[in-house]
Amino acid sequence: MKRALKIVGIVFVVILLIVIALPFLVNVNSFRPKLESELSTALGREVKVGNLSLSILSGSVSAEDLSISDDPAYSKDPFIRAKALKVGVEVMPLIFSKTLHVTDITLDKPEIALLRDASGKWNFSSLGGKSEAEKKPANTSSSTANLSVSKLDVTDGRLSVNRANSSIKPHVYDNVNISVRDFSLTSQFPFTISANLPAGGTAKLEGKAGPINSTDVSATPLEAQINIKGLDLTASGFVDPSTGIAGIADFDGTLKSDGKMAQTSGTLKADKLKLAVKGTPATRPVEVKYATDYDLVKQGGTLTQGDVTLGKAVAKLTGTYQSQGESTVLNMKLNADGMPVDDLQTMLPALGIILPSGSSLQGGSLSVNVGIVGPVDKLVITGPIRLAQTKLAGFNLASKMSAISALSGTPSGSDTSIQNLSTDARVAPEGVRTQNINLTIPALGTVTGDGTISPGGSLNYKMNASLSGGAVTGLTQLAGIGGKGGSIPFFIQGTTSDPKFMPDVKGMVGGQLKGGLGGALQGLTGQKNPSGNTNSPMDALGGLFGKKKKQ
Repeated sequence: MKRALKIVGIVFVVILLIVIALPFLVNVNSFRPKLESELSTALGREVKVGNLSLSILSGSVSAEDLSISDDPAYSKDPFIRAKALKVGVEVMPLIFSKTLHVTDITLDKPEIALLRDASGKWNFSSLGGKSEAEKKPANTSSSTANLSVSKLDVTDGRLSVNRANSSIKPHVYDNVNISVRDFSLTSQFPFTISANLPAGGTAKLEGKAGPINSTDVSATPLEAQINIKGLDLTASGFVDPSTGIAGIADFDGTLKSDGKMAQTSGTLKADKLKLAVKGTPATRPVEVKYATDYDLVKQGGTLTQGDVTLGKAVAKLTGTYQSQGESTVLNMKLNADGMPVDDLQTMLPALGIILPSGSSLQGGSLSVNVGIVGPVDKLVITGPIRLAQTKLAGFNLASKMSAISALSGTPSGSDTSIQNLSTDARVAPEGVRTQNINLTIPALGTVTGDGTISPGGSLNYKMNASLSGGAVTGLTQLAGIGGKGGSIPFFIQGTTSDPKFMPDVKGMVGGQLKGGLGGALQGLTGQKNPSGNTNSPMDALGGLFGKKKKQ
């Protein structure tokens, strides 16, 4: 028994000595040219590997450094740079036949640079193409068609995304981890990708890809489940800051591509959403359920479903989008019928819509049917807008016209009740133009007109108030304007937060002379009123807007 144990101990020591000595006996650095050649041929890029070391116990070869060159059309800097590369190998063939059979590859803490040119093509698209060395006659027999690895991992990587030849700061994704199993150039393989997003948040893609498209890696077929949490739309680079769009989004959806067409669908929930350059973040989240088809070759697609929900308010967005250089051009329709105003109130600041100071919309509904066209940073939105049965709380239009509220015969309070407001609107970078305005206020009458709002919020409106009910009676008593109805032309100037109402005196006098109004003619002749004062059209009409009459 003791003899047997002694023999086992001797054998164990011998094996241990062999294991310790083999790394010194096997010069793994002699395989470095072959390893570099194999990798260069497989990737179609020049690959440089640093000093190699062998670990018999783990069955792996480690490299101190690794660099993979970029497509020269994009950059002279490396596409991938890493300080450590670990390659799993079959030990027995390595020892006895001096052949290198790779079983797995682990890339630790690599730095990966993704670049996109003006046409939308990525620098990784040419990966796997034939290298210059492979094109030489001496190497025509080499082939990578049978290249396969059971495990391919990237751990704790750093990914930067930018435009090619751009001076702007790239968007950086940290803690990038990629796991691929049963990788092959000629068959489908499972993968998982996770990363930390710029400015916080996480992203994860899990699915299957392959076989690899040898002409354009970005056209490789794939299907994946996508989960994104806390995506900063601006910091991540998904949205150009010049568009004014910003917010934090969560996304759950699917992606499927055959290499030519990609279909994606899912649900996007956006918080603190901002949709205009001068807008402020919304205080309520927005949910979008969408589905889109995207042509990878033409770099354009169709939004087949775009259900935008804010509380109980629902709008339908559909249409097409097309990449043109560094911009994306939209041609879409937004349709919404009877959206509750109370749910939309929180989105007005995000759209850059500023109500008069201290006021808010309450109750009623909003309907829109508009077209949205142009580059995303210069969109033009046109179409009819209708607001019904609502109230502008904290703002009284009649009181802004001074005497009008008193003449109506009923106290109007501090609010403006709106029965109907309709207009044909055009919203563009140069400002807002509203035409065919028709505003019905029960306590006052009907207000019509046209006007513009500058990008800075300055108002320039020419309006006409057709008074009804008690307002007409009071107007007749004060200004001497008779007839079946009263009509007052006026201007709205100032800003959206502080509008100024001014009488259109020229329009008023012209209307009186054209209509031959009795009271106005008495004023022109200087005829005294019952109080003994002489009225003129300027005095009477000026009083309607809060101007004191001369004594």
